[in-house]
Amino acid sequence: MTVVPPSTQTEREQKRKRLMVIDDNKDAAESMSMLFELWGHEVVCAYDGRAALDTAAKYRPDAVFLDIGLPGMDGYEIAERLRELPESAHAVLVAITGYGQDEDRRRSREAGIDHHLVKPVAPETLYKLLDSLEQQ
Repeated sequence: MTVVPPSTQTEREQKRKRLMVIDDNKDAAESMSMLFELWGHEVVCAYDGRAALDTAAKYRPDAVFLDIGLPGMDGYEIAERLRELPESAHAVLVAITGYGQDEDRRRSREAGIDHHLVKPVAPETLYKLLDSLEQQ
């Protein structure tokens, strides 16, 4: 399947989301960010828990894509704290992680994470997920 970004400027503007990527692997975060920008979205990155919370409070993201296995504050704790912030309580939270066991998925749900995707995640999966956000 080939993923094609919206074809016209108007379509891109209508579909534009404010996205946030949280991953301690800067290359992974920046690669995902570039993909989202290619699809017409506005994106910011954070590389640790404290920076993620500070950025979310200022940026007010529509959706947050976060790694679970972060040093210090892990993705579960970040998700719980994002849910407590008025600026990000409404955001769709998407775990993108190497943790794929049933227990990991249960912990994601308990932390307020809406979607749990296991790495590697195909670009088509991300595109479909973002497209589904527009229906909400």
